[in-house]
Amino acid sequence: MLLFCLSLLAGWLLTPAAGFTPPSRFNPLEHLGGVAPYFEPHGPPASPAPPQGCAPVRAAYLSRHAAIYTNDYDYEAYIEPFIAKWQNLAIDWSKIPSLSFLAGWTAPVSEAEEELLTRMGKLEATELAISLSFRYPGLKPPRRVWASSAERVAKSAQALIRGFELEENTIGLVTIEESETTGANSLTPYKSCPAYSPATGANQSSVFVKRFTKPIIARLNAAAPDLNFTANDVYGMMELCGYESVIRGSSPFCNLDLFSPDDWLSWEYAADIMSHYNTGYGSSVSGVIGLPWFQATADLLMAANHHANSQDLWVSFTHREFTSAVLVAMGLFNNTEPGGGCVNQSMPLDHINHRRAWKSSHIMPFMGNLAIEKLSCTGSYGFPNGYYYRALANNAPQQLPGCRDGPGSSCSDLEFHAYVQTRASMFSSFSETCGVTDDNSPERLTIYTDPGVGNGTLVGKRTV
Repeated sequence: MLLFCLSLLAGWLLTPAAGFTPPSRFNPLEHLGGVAPYFEPHGPPASPAPPQGCAPVRAAYLSRHAAIYTNDYDYEAYIEPFIAKWQNLAIDWSKIPSLSFLAGWTAPVSEAEEELLTRMGKLEATELAISLSFRYPGLKPPRRVWASSAERVAKSAQALIRGFELEENTIGLVTIEESETTGANSLTPYKSCPAYSPATGANQSSVFVKRFTKPIIARLNAAAPDLNFTANDVYGMMELCGYESVIRGSSPFCNLDLFSPDDWLSWEYAADIMSHYNTGYGSSVSGVIGLPWFQATADLLMAANHHANSQDLWVSFTHREFTSAVLVAMGLFNNTEPGGGCVNQSMPLDHINHRRAWKSSHIMPFMGNLAIEKLSCTGSYGFPNGYYYRALANNAPQQLPGCRDGPGSSCSDLEFHAYVQTRASMFSSFSETCGVTDDNSPERLTIYTDPGVGNGTLVGKRTV
């Protein structure tokens, strides 16, 4: 009788109740940091719809470029060396169960394709345009879209424009030079900041990479000793899960029989360590790099005069380094909030901080975007009529720390203005902090209001 009851109980526990949805299978593509295809994380659970009684009247978006074949560093440091080893060894992969796919596999990318936008990338950018059209039916489509001058960034902006346009040649693409001399007045100001180095964070990340890959290397070398797997090989193989997926639609390197969920969580954390120290809260310059965009955008949204022929919606494209720096300037995804403490202790190098707020997979996948909305609210229960502001990251509303006196995740016009001033006082001197020696180097971002920037180049509907 006891065994019968236990069997019934087990059957009940293993049978989903009516209306219950079992948790989905672990998806490595949601844990690949900056190599992840665009997705919208499951949290926070707040609705992206405007709060009750509120309607957007202006919005500004800053987006990373869409999916590419691979960036040059990842290809040269990790992917190409692994591919070369695989090609140059006569191994019968069909007899190695976890790696048998390598018997018929072909490399998805070559040196000539580095940095190029993939077809999936063009689709990601087009889908963002359609999403914004549905989200803001009351706003005029943009007359101009801004992009830094790298080809993958400009091509992403072109794909977005084609998604927006109902007729050809109605939206201009304004290309902003990526230069070491533009100071804060660009969409890549870190390139004008001598105190910033693209290699920052690599040393810290490598400490954790060596730690988490050690058992994986032992396992793979036991299966295929002739390849002599290294930490870089393992890291590159896991990167190929993301890159091959955005090139071909799927990748055998994503198989959970090859790398376990714990392996993927460790890879993700290694990428987060790199990002944290590079242009996250572990960097001493990220706030001053990101502030000019936040301040310029806040000025656009808060401006009292809004001429009929001006824009309702501003969209700009850049790289992940700038997007993460803006997040720091705005105070979002800070591991140490609200308790304070040493910012780098929040990202230990000997174990994963699973409760961290800074997860690059969630905030800067391909096409990852940050938005600030201006809302006009009337009849929001418990709140005065007026203007409110809120931030969104990849379609998820985010609470600005200490700026939360409005409906939903928004804050009032007065509080938002004070918040911008507070953040500006924290990160006020771009040239001084960055070590810029040119006295004429711009301290502010003016590309949205400077007539000299022009109306850009018309893109048209043609396929490229």
